[in-house]
Amino acid sequence: MSATNITLEQAETAVKAAKVKAVELGTLMNIAVVDAGANLTAFARMDGAWLGSVDIAQKKARTARYFDMPTGEVGKLSQPGGSLFNIEHSNGGLITFPGGIPIENADGQIIGAIGVSGSTVENDNDVAQAGVDSLR
Repeated sequence: MSATNITLEQAETAVKAAKVKAVELGTLMNIAVVDAGANLTAFARMDGAWLGSVDIAQKKARTARYFDMPTGEVGKLSQPGGSLFNIEHSNGGLITFPGGIPIENADGQIIGAIGVSGSTVENDNDVAQAGVDSLR
């Protein structure tokens, strides 16, 4: 059985892979990894990345962990008329657009999440996915 909480080493591996992807895309990112309890475990702000995205990256990671789904999926469900409409106002503020992704262990248990912010939501999501993929 695999661990049920992300380790610091795993979190740092995810951050490193995300930074590599950000450089490949030519963008500057804030990258946050939280553990299974949604506690910040690792964070990096690339030189020159937007200051406003520090909070967004962390909230994306927490949102992905709180609901165990990518933040873009939470966003689809939170549109007017959706089952989660207005959920972004809960938990001290959530982010409901792409860039936050849960991280699973080998047994499929969620051990944490990554949140990325600093570019387009497509780039944010690609950078976050690179972090997740580095742990597979």
